[in-house]
Amino acid sequence: MTKVEAVIQTSKLDPVKDALHEIGVEGMTVLEARGHGRQKGHTEFYRGREYTVDLIPKIKIELVLADDMVEKAVQTIVTAARTGKIGDGKIFLTKIDDAIRIRNDERGDSAL
Repeated sequence: MTKVEAVIQTSKLDPVKDALHEIGVEGMTVLEARGHGRQKGHTEFYRGREYTVDLIPKIKIELVLADDMVEKAVQTIVTAARTGKIGDGKIFLTKIDDAIRIRNDERGDSAL
């Protein structure tokens, strides 16, 4: 099993979520996040005053998938989230030793 964490632009949540459902991904956790990468934020004006927005709103999607689904899910996220501009996001993969369904103690892939 592998945990897939994708940090994407907020406007790309629905396209990514729909694309993942189309390939058979059933469960995910979606979190609102704020951060920055290389772009380091930007400057805006409000009521004539300049201020810096250095933590940009993002969406973090977390999935735990069977290993045979990981590459397909990664490619789906990349395709659906890409704009080609700075700030598109990142995907992180982490190996998971075990998963346990609390309701009935199922373990491993069947708990997903």
